[in-house]
This record gives sequence, C-alpha cells and structure tokens, in this order.
Amino acid sequence: MEENWQKVYSSSFEHKIEITQAVLEDEGIKSVIINKKDSFYLFGELELYVHADHVIKARQIIKKESL
Repeated sequence: MEENWQKVYSSSFEHKIEITQAVLEDEGIKSVIINKKDSFYLFGELELYVHADHVIKARQIIKKESL
C-alpha cells in the first residue's frame, strides 16, 4: 500500500468494517479494506485505510457515529 494511506479503523468483524466503509463513502471519503485475517484459522483483523488527506475527518466521523 502507498505511503499516503493510513489506517483509521480495524475490527475482527467483517460487517463492522463494511458499515464503517459505507458511512465514510456517504461522506465522500474513499477507503480501502485490507484483510489481515488468517485464512485457515480465521483470527486476526480487517483494517480500513483512507488517504492521508482524509484521516482526521474519517476519525471524527467514526468517533461521532460510534462505529
């Protein structure tokens, strides 16, 4: 992943990541999900990244929405 993307959220639950991504998209913030779960044992987390220009706004939205 490029240097200009930063992690703003992580969860072990796929539905939480997808909801968070949808909320950010509704606010005009593009995001990318990186799946870091082990494919065999299914432990680990999914991480949500946004461009560095949108990190502060994304974190505020996530906090406000209690995602």
